[in-house]
Amino acid sequence: MPTTFHEIPRERPATPLLDRASTPVELRRLGEAELLTLADELRQYLLYSVGQTGGHFGAGLGVIELTVALHYVFDTPDDRLVWDVGHQAYPHKILTGRRERMGSLRQKDGLAAFPRRSESEYDTFGVGHSSTSISAALGMAIAARMQGSNRKSVAVIGDGALTAGMAFEALNHASEVKADMLVILNDNDMSISNNVGGLSNYLAKILSSRTYSSMREGSKKVLSRLPGAWEIARRTEEYAKGMLVPGTLFEELGWNYIGPIDGHDLPTLIATLRNMRDLKGPQFLHVVTKKGKGFGPAEIDPIGYHAITKLEPEGAPAHAVPKKAGGPKYSSVFGQWLCDMAAQDPRLVGITPAMKEGSDLVAFADRFPDRYFDVAIAEQHAVTLAAGMACDGAKPVVAIYSTFLQRGYDQLIHDVAVQNLDVLFAIDRAGLVGEDGPTHAGSFDLSYLRCIPGMLVMTPSDENELRKLLTTGHHFEGPAAVRYPRGTGPNATIEAELAPVEIGKGVVRREGKAGKVAFLVFGVQLAEALKVAEQFDATVADMRFVKPLDEELVRQLAASHELLVTVEENSVMGGAGAAVSEFLARENLQQPILHLGLPDYYVEHAKPAQMLAECGLDADGIQRAVEQRLNLLNLSASQQR
Repeated sequence: MPTTFHEIPRERPATPLLDRASTPVELRRLGEAELLTLADELRQYLLYSVGQTGGHFGAGLGVIELTVALHYVFDTPDDRLVWDVGHQAYPHKILTGRRERMGSLRQKDGLAAFPRRSESEYDTFGVGHSSTSISAALGMAIAARMQGSNRKSVAVIGDGALTAGMAFEALNHASEVKADMLVILNDNDMSISNNVGGLSNYLAKILSSRTYSSMREGSKKVLSRLPGAWEIARRTEEYAKGMLVPGTLFEELGWNYIGPIDGHDLPTLIATLRNMRDLKGPQFLHVVTKKGKGFGPAEIDPIGYHAITKLEPEGAPAHAVPKKAGGPKYSSVFGQWLCDMAAQDPRLVGITPAMKEGSDLVAFADRFPDRYFDVAIAEQHAVTLAAGMACDGAKPVVAIYSTFLQRGYDQLIHDVAVQNLDVLFAIDRAGLVGEDGPTHAGSFDLSYLRCIPGMLVMTPSDENELRKLLTTGHHFEGPAAVRYPRGTGPNATIEAELAPVEIGKGVVRREGKAGKVAFLVFGVQLAEALKVAEQFDATVADMRFVKPLDEELVRQLAASHELLVTVEENSVMGGAGAAVSEFLARENLQQPILHLGLPDYYVEHAKPAQMLAECGLDADGIQRAVEQRLNLLNLSASQQR
């Protein structure tokens, strides 16, 4: 069995077998007896490579043997292998020709953090959000049937991702169309570990074998001629399997369930996958793995080691690891506000779709366990659950990432907004999030929120503003949203008082004397705009509200300045700046305006500062854009003269 490692290697390990298996084609040339050693080398290399770059950690360690077995048994890339979420796909990347590029993982112009179709032919489906794999693999299986192809479709999904309704919708549909496909449930929940062992593995081999399948189909033909006999036999088989394996639910959905088996027992994995590869109809294999397998601390603390940061060389001086100056994380400010407001208002409840740690709800869950609800990976349910609570007098706060709220958009409109219910959305990770790339960027929330009638949409510029606007949203009678970024703020002084601000009113943070440029800032780019304002002696307004827009402030600034510049970390198309332009057009105010925000393309993964610079949202980019627009205005004015 693979070795358990107690530290992350800082030197590149020797990997003689892995050197011979840089692609699945080469992997399939190895003998089965060599695969245990290969898995050991792959685990060592994964520990080393993630230690060099940082990134998702525990999930990949847990699927080493499964990844080797899948590429060994199936004819990838012709057979379609679809990973769910993608946290566990680093071993897959290493085995599919990208080992030498793992040092570029999550860096600008380097490998993506998740599978991407444009990156490799082995990445059959781009992922990032959870619970999409079964639907995608089902679509591929149907396409293969339409084309008369015998290629296989395999979806690998975790037990956490299986909680989402989309996964069950696909499971139900696959049985309806009798798709030839395999779903592998990668279960790293310790609660069912008692089912794993010799008997369970033996049963899985028997139940997945061609002999058993042939006997079952033959018996069905014979017994179907006797009234009631096949139904009795079917129920007997079902009850027998139900006593030994926990697959009754999947069997009832129309899947042939096999398992659970030990996901680190490579010979059993290979034998079972071979047996199941050519079985017809929907096949379901349940494997049990240990997240963080092979690295002691990650096995003990799988949540803490879900991802790690880059390891610095031993003996590196402290100044070699620069720390970003600033205040507390925005998520921490939210977490503290939630506890403080809950202490004042017994109606407040907190809801999260499996983001307790990420959204900083740990303290709230400890202090108010009866008012904390983690609905698992089920964003749609989270939103409608909040709506139901609001109907009967609760004040729900839904803590959710911007990119994940997109999945509950119908519920946001239909179940919350149409009924004008008191639900506050605390939208974390708004804007560009860095190395996780476009699947995780909160690029569109201002655009998709401000078009909803009755929605209050707020953009705090620092930590204290976040606390104020959360309070404002909590007291608002109707649906409200506060969006804030990942990371730390500028270390603003945070007022202890829970005081709301006047709805729809922005604040002028700097009065310019020149009357040339006015910045209308929606969110945390305020600090950058204030830097640039010094160069132009410009006015800077912290707009605070995207909806309702402070129309009076916009009117005043338009009347007293030659150029309005809107700044937001959201798509320019349909965003906060577009709201300003719509108002000016409606009022027939002919005013030069420059919109700065995210461009009309997906910004690729990089460091957050690099991404902001690419989009022209750092101080240098803002200054260049304003200078260019002023030059154009001056040129136009001189030509008219």
